[in-house]
Amino acid sequence: MTDQTESEIVHRTLDPDGENPTVQIIEAIMDLEGVDSTNLPTIYDCVDGMLNELFSNPPSPEAQMEVEFSYHRYRITVEQNGEAKFVKTG
Repeated sequence: MTDQTESEIVHRTLDPDGENPTVQIIEAIMDLEGVDSTNLPTIYDCVDGMLNELFSNPPSPEAQMEVEFSYHRYRITVEQNGEAKFVKTG
């Protein structure tokens, strides 16, 4: 993502203690694209339970763990503290 300017990166904060993080990702994409969830592909093919594991059993903060994946024309990076970056790819 270093080729992207800061204006092309959308930052969101997910709640690590909140609702299923994959639902939070879908809600962010719905907001960014102005679409309903029925117009989006299933996210579980992209991340399965990875985000749930990141938040439910997090490594020590020193690990600075993050998960990066592509979903519905976005490259998404989620850090263990809940910070998320969305970069449009198409």
